[in-house]
Amino acid sequence: MSDSNQFKLAGIMGMPVFQSRSPILHNYWIKKYNIKGAYGHFPVQIDKVETAIRGLSALGLSGCNITQPHKLMAMKLMDQLSPLAQRIGAINCIVVQADGSLHGFNHDGFGYIQSLKDANPAWRADAGPITVIGAGGAARAVVISLIDEGATEIRLINRTRAKADELAQAAPAIIKTYDWSQRHDALEGAAMLVNTTNQGMYGQPALEIQLDALPKSAMVSDLIYIPLETPLLAAARARGHVTANGLGMLLNQAIPAFESWFGVKPQITEELRQTVLATF
Repeated sequence: MSDSNQFKLAGIMGMPVFQSRSPILHNYWIKKYNIKGAYGHFPVQIDKVETAIRGLSALGLSGCNITQPHKLMAMKLMDQLSPLAQRIGAINCIVVQADGSLHGFNHDGFGYIQSLKDANPAWRADAGPITVIGAGGAARAVVISLIDEGATEIRLINRTRAKADELAQAAPAIIKTYDWSQRHDALEGAAMLVNTTNQGMYGQPALEIQLDALPKSAMVSDLIYIPLETPLLAAARARGHVTANGLGMLLNQAIPAFESWFGVKPQITEELRQTVLATF
């Protein structure tokens, strides 16, 4: 069967995973570009991750996205990693090569930076200090990408400071860590505040942070997109801040993944945004 007639299959692997909107947007593009293929949810328990990933090639899949809690484990199973994925220390995309080998990528940083530029075309990473809450895999993608964009000072805060200190080793001249108790004061003079934790997500408590010290000119970003406006973003909007939720990151990170699996570079349109928003 020729490649042009091949049915291509991809999906998103995680646990839980059915809350993900990735199938909505990828299947929208599949239909829009008349591609023979499909994208689905792959719910995989933590003890079955290796079996599932090893089976991608055998099943003839083009690849898959990887979400929590499988990003770190999946990375260890790759035959090759992109340089950026190596720096970030986690993957969110697997591409099955023609020879069956598995290549790991991380498009989260690309998606995040583009979402900021979409929300605020005047945004610059070097506009001033950036305060980042959280030190997990998402935070690492955000921090590395902010540094690549020119950030000169990142104030990193995590409930467990040791985890923040570990991430700071990636660029100790730029990343400064703070105790959790210092999170309010770390907003003084900041040009942007970023929440990379799950605090504020549907079913989770709100992020405990006071915005009093944050300059009104600062941008406030939250990686969460369920709900579209977290308590943090609602409070920031009420103070007059430019805000950005996680939907833009979700949409933008999907572009390079879709292109690698289906051979077409897709476009984000208002119709696509409305299609995804209609599922909330």
